[in-house]
Amino acid sequence: MKQNFSAIILGGTGQVGGAAVAQMLAIPECREVVMVTRKPVAAQSRVRNVVLDTGAADFAERTAALAREVLSQGPVSAVSCVGVGSGSMRWSEEELKRLELGVVGAFARGCHDAGIAQFCLLSAAGSTARSRFRYVRVMGMKEDTVRSIGFTRLAIFRPGIIVGNAHTPVWVGWLGRLVPGPFGNIDQQILGRSIAAEIALYSRERGEVIRENAAMKRLAAQFQ
Repeated sequence: MKQNFSAIILGGTGQVGGAAVAQMLAIPECREVVMVTRKPVAAQSRVRNVVLDTGAADFAERTAALAREVLSQGPVSAVSCVGVGSGSMRWSEEELKRLELGVVGAFARGCHDAGIAQFCLLSAAGSTARSRFRYVRVMGMKEDTVRSIGFTRLAIFRPGIIVGNAHTPVWVGWLGRLVPGPFGNIDQQILGRSIAAEIALYSRERGEVIRENAAMKRLAAQFQ
């Protein structure tokens, strides 16, 4: 059952984040989307841009102050769609950790400290901190970092190959058609819609849910 809500999002200027913002704004019950960014972004109806230094030592505290202010208007869910896309191959593991564990972790702690119960986290298929593969390993560490914070409701989104994304080469999308299950293709708009649906329909649920390709497609279809 849909209820009125606001959302605070980190990574909303990216490809997946932008799709999630658009899908949330398509919901009449969405009062406001608060986008936390490092630089100002163009104004949109029902979107508020708050510029914060994500690398600052007090980023978590500033996020908490912002989240409390948004919560004073009614229910709020938090979303992290942070990601480096195709550029991840050029990043060292320490650089990835500073973003995916440090920045995302601080954002999540600030939201939790303010009293936000539901957190939606963009991760990747097969993520585990025990992986031999750097990117998948860091994604798993990110999941563990956010998991340890203790949100009442944690929804982890693990897409496979994201099609309709500027960072996904056309040939990778063609290859993804041959890959079954969680590592295959998922359309960016469906991914964004599944995040919006999780917020609109499941914000009062408890516990952790991991949504891979098939589950995201079912959730998006449920929300048509």
